[in-house]
Amino acid sequence: MKNLVLGLTLLLQPLVAASAQELEPLVPVDEPISRQLQAVLANPTIQAALQRIQEREPLTVEEQLQITEIPAPPFQEERRAADYLQRFQELGLSDAYIDDEGNVVAFRRGSGEGPTLLIAAHLDTVFPDSVDTTVELRDGRYYAPGIGDDTRGLAALLSVIDVLNQYEIETVGDIIFSGNVGEEGRGDLRGIKALFRDLEGVDGFISVDGVRLSRITAGGTGSRRFEFIFSGPGGHSFGAFGLPSAIHAMGRAIAYIAELQTPQFPKTTFTVGTVSGGTSVNSIAADATFAIDMRSNNSESLAIFEQQAKQAALTAVMEENSRWDSDAISVEFKLIGDRPVGSTSVDSPIVQVAAGAYAKLGVTIDGITISSTDSNVPMALGIPAITISGGGEGGGAHSPAEWFEPVDSWLGPQAVLLNILTLVGVQGVSEPVLSNDY
Repeated sequence: MKNLVLGLTLLLQPLVAASAQELEPLVPVDEPISRQLQAVLANPTIQAALQRIQEREPLTVEEQLQITEIPAPPFQEERRAADYLQRFQELGLSDAYIDDEGNVVAFRRGSGEGPTLLIAAHLDTVFPDSVDTTVELRDGRYYAPGIGDDTRGLAALLSVIDVLNQYEIETVGDIIFSGNVGEEGRGDLRGIKALFRDLEGVDGFISVDGVRLSRITAGGTGSRRFEFIFSGPGGHSFGAFGLPSAIHAMGRAIAYIAELQTPQFPKTTFTVGTVSGGTSVNSIAADATFAIDMRSNNSESLAIFEQQAKQAALTAVMEENSRWDSDAISVEFKLIGDRPVGSTSVDSPIVQVAAGAYAKLGVTIDGITISSTDSNVPMALGIPAITISGGGEGGGAHSPAEWFEPVDSWLGPQAVLLNILTLVGVQGVSEPVLSNDY
């Protein structure tokens, strides 16, 4: 790790840039919101905090590398959570704790007269515990599974907490920081679902996820994931020939599902991702299962396709039974993932502040996007929510060749800080622009 950090220092030296050239925001920013954002930016203490974020970026990336090397598969985030909790506490969040779901949670109280903003980065990665997460530096890039998604978000939050406390910035509203579990795969957003189940009075949410400051995610692609479980009597391939097969029924179902049509708008997709079943090549299968992922930007379209897929499986069972004059094959539908559809209007202050903050920092954003992130949950509840990135360059997410390069990477936590302070307000400096009506 020492050699990696020395390499990091050398990498960052030529990246210190002059003050950013302000750009036009991606979406129009209402004048009252723009005024509060400008008040935050003009404050000398906050200017010093922004500068400190840039100065501490070698430490931020060092923290990122250290956290990356702690494996955190879904449902096995305990070690990383314990490490992250300790980091929260060392940065001054003395009341930090791990909740019943495994989320790391800490409150930074304001004056008590403003909104409550929850900001989170997810602890888990897609990789099983057997995958080596040792960081390697090659040609100016850091390679390791999970180094960007979402270890970069975790590191960005630490940078922001550090400067908030170092410069004793007092906010009007409350800030809740979290390293949450269960964002990836079969984690099914369980961490964020638990936070919004257990925490009262959250008025807005920001997820800091991944690298590259290229988007503001204000829409949530919903998904429904099932195991279709086929069961039958089974038997010897020769001696019991004539019995229906669970695998044959599954094959019929997959073939029917593959022919289903989905709308291009709202975008609706599906895939049968895994299959399993049977006991041997010379056995009539007594069991077979496939897992299907169904996604859409529209809840009605998602529900329609789900019913079509289930009907295809029921038809396949009926035909397999009919083929052998039997009723022995059945199918069960087991829900294994449910991510709600949601959206935040571009007119929402939380979107406008993000667009305005990026413009002030000279960051070009390609667009307002729709994706499947932790923000789906609050969006579906009607709570303003967005997902933004932690900064730097990177690629290969969800692959063993995932990489990160600290190019202007301090801009990520700088943007996070500006978003937080403008939304919740700074005592004696600015008023909150986030409503506390939720």
